[in-house]
Amino acid sequence: PSSRSTELLSPPTLRLDRENICAIGRLWSLREIRSLYLQQNQIEKIENLGCFPNLRFLSLSGNRIRRVENLQPLRHLRVLDLSHNQIQTLDPDELPRSLWLLDLTGNECTHQHGYRERVLGALPQLLQLDTQPVREEEEEGGSSGSEDEDNESLSEPSGPFTADKDFFADLQQELAGRSWRRRREALSEHRARLEELETLRERQALLLSPSEE
Repeated sequence: PSSRSTELLSPPTLRLDRENICAIGRLWSLREIRSLYLQQNQIEKIENLGCFPNLRFLSLSGNRIRRVENLQPLRHLRVLDLSHNQIQTLDPDELPRSLWLLDLTGNECTHQHGYRERVLGALPQLLQLDTQPVREEEEEGGSSGSEDEDNESLSEPSGPFTADKDFFADLQQELAGRSWRRRREALSEHRARLEELETLRERQALLLSPSEE
């Protein structure tokens, strides 16, 4: 319903979690949205996300997704949560190379032979995979050419990961009329992700600092 869309359209975050959504419909262009929450729905297919060209954070956990697809238009995506779906096999080429954090826990694809190596090979900027930090074994080898790219990534505006008072005011408004339990769950989920990404960014800064000697 249009009233529901208007209520939840509070840039830069859009919450549509736990709404029994079965499919991601076609929407008008929502360029300002940086964080999109679609977890705990009934979604079976990743589609129609091209209207969020500036998306940094996408949660699709707890759905019925069987295949990773149609994510290439999200060229700025940093965090992707696809945990606890029904993904049997994974083609790493379908994942945006811009990802810093990827979570596929609870999917059958994580048991594929060579799964972790294939994903890390396809995602050069990944800092965490399935709640486990990525070890920078090639850091000593000759990755100096990528340091400028990593520094540029770190210097980008933090967008959805800035937990300022305006963000929580918007989130409070989006959740108006819902139960206190659901409100607390939504806030704790976002805060946990914020803390997780901040830890990763601090770790990356420590890895890059020796190059300044």
